[in-house]
Amino acid sequence: MDQFAVTFLPDNITVRVAAGTSIMEAANQAGLPLKSTCGGAGTCGRCAIKVQEGKVEVRGGHLPARLREEGYSLACQTMVMGDAIIAIPPESRLGRHQVLLQDKGRLQDSLTDLLGSYPLDPACSVASLVLPEPTLTENTSDASRLLATLRKEKGLEGQLDLVFLQELPDSLRQANWQVDVTLAAGSNRLIRITPLGETRAFGLAIDLGTTTVVVSLLDLRSGERVMRKGSYNRQAVYGDDVISRIIHATSNEGGLEELRQAALATINDLITAVLTSGGIDPAEVTAATIAGNTTMTHLLLGINPRYLRLQPYIPAAAELPVLKAAEVGLKINPLAPVQIFPAVASYVGGDIVSGALFTRIASSEELTLFIDIGTNGEMVLGNSDWLISCACSAGPAFEGSGITCGMRAMEGAIEGVSIDPDTLEVELEVIGGGRPSGICGSGLIDCLAKLRRAGIIDRTGNFQEVATPRLRTTDEGPEFVLAWATQSSTQRDIVLTAADIKNLIRSKGAVFAGIQSLLKTVSLEIDAIERIIIAGGFGNYLHIPNAVEIGLLPDLPPEKYIFAGNTSLKGAELALLSQPAWQETLELARRMTYLELSAGNLFMEEFVSALFLPHTRLELFPSVGNGSGDERRSG
Repeated sequence: MDQFAVTFLPDNITVRVAAGTSIMEAANQAGLPLKSTCGGAGTCGRCAIKVQEGKVEVRGGHLPARLREEGYSLACQTMVMGDAIIAIPPESRLGRHQVLLQDKGRLQDSLTDLLGSYPLDPACSVASLVLPEPTLTENTSDASRLLATLRKEKGLEGQLDLVFLQELPDSLRQANWQVDVTLAAGSNRLIRITPLGETRAFGLAIDLGTTTVVVSLLDLRSGERVMRKGSYNRQAVYGDDVISRIIHATSNEGGLEELRQAALATINDLITAVLTSGGIDPAEVTAATIAGNTTMTHLLLGINPRYLRLQPYIPAAAELPVLKAAEVGLKINPLAPVQIFPAVASYVGGDIVSGALFTRIASSEELTLFIDIGTNGEMVLGNSDWLISCACSAGPAFEGSGITCGMRAMEGAIEGVSIDPDTLEVELEVIGGGRPSGICGSGLIDCLAKLRRAGIIDRTGNFQEVATPRLRTTDEGPEFVLAWATQSSTQRDIVLTAADIKNLIRSKGAVFAGIQSLLKTVSLEIDAIERIIIAGGFGNYLHIPNAVEIGLLPDLPPEKYIFAGNTSLKGAELALLSQPAWQETLELARRMTYLELSAGNLFMEEFVSALFLPHTRLELFPSVGNGSGDERRSG
């Protein structure tokens, strides 16, 4: 098949691809991933590129008329038919994320706070042994000699793998029969053999998120964290949400393997980065834990995810055995045990179980609502007596997807909005402090609250007639200009459209409806909640008064809200450092009841009631005014 050269500007990177390859695929091959909310279906309009010269075939897709007139087309719908030169605008690039590594939550994560009452009892341990040397009359095999000494001195029945046996003869003799052996907790499988007193043991806690991946390196002997590093999940080029990725995995030949390799590449690059920075040999990493949602876990392990999105939404497995690093594909010690957090259901996964472990909601008498505001809107309600969970399918709007100028929380994203009540002029807070490129979730919530407070939109989210050039009508409907083209990094106006507002109201309505559904299922009212724990990077930047004002979160005193940061990662760290915590994790997932919101009418009734700002029932939000421009609150 003919191969053609595709050069990308302004990077000046050239790759050769076969005829019929999409520009999206060619860009990925060049290491220039593009935004793709829809996973290459041509419906999100995020991957706009401009063909400077060359032969291509454009197959259509959804792209605003003004961009087509300027010569743009969608990378996923533009096929290479000859040599070509392609310009990628900044707004189409999958930029670097603001990954949450350190957070400002009230739940801290020092070693003492992390472990709490749990003992330091990590996923692997080191046993020091002095073996009797063999002689002509005492000629037991090396393996039998090692296992007998381990049994005699430590009371442990060790298990051997071929990889370990291949290194055993030389290792024993080079160490003069005085060795440290590293063993996996529970199975006592021997992972590594080193000279006596020269052993370091490290572990990895991995948060495998749909959007971002974070790796934390810990010293298993001291329990101290060495460092954390994070990056965007390379699966993002196949779609922003889990449904898009399930469709890609099940509708394209080799799609599942593409997604598995993308996740592995993300994780392994981060592993390489932390080990290189710390001067650590991969063989010294002898344990790992992974927390991710159910779809991410299936994709990482190459398990068919098809039935996660088809009724009755059944995962292939909710609880997995402890695997070896080589089986998973992690570039650490191949025999290292890998503990993968169990799921509760298809849409309440190991990341939520990990968060529940870290926040100790199952051991508290306080009625707690734990919530991760994201695409799936997972939440857990309960205390030491009972736990009930659900996922409310909020959609990716609060992650910037499906919004005209939406973007993830990265440099250039608007994360805060203020609107002067008299002049209706706008002030913006931008990540990185430079010119804005778009608006992320926290900025969208601020914007919606401020538009309502200024009387620019009413309780239904419809624009009102106000005297400002920022409110205008286009062929696609009314929109409000947050930043003019002269102020933005894209040289285009950054706007919030009427359709965007309706999308945001549906998303916030789904989250609040999920909360109400859980409460009504257990016959409780909002004021019964004693604390609300907000998890994830999005929660870390959320302005609670504005989230309450739009009806996203319950109208409760601010002191009841706790920002917990990346609880998925912290729970993974805890389970890595303490086997009792890991065992509690398994029990936690088993005892958590799952409420399937699509199984009855309750959620839909609550959802319809929540499609107003803040809600149909204003008595649920006593601190929020009726939304007229005369009732403005500070904040």
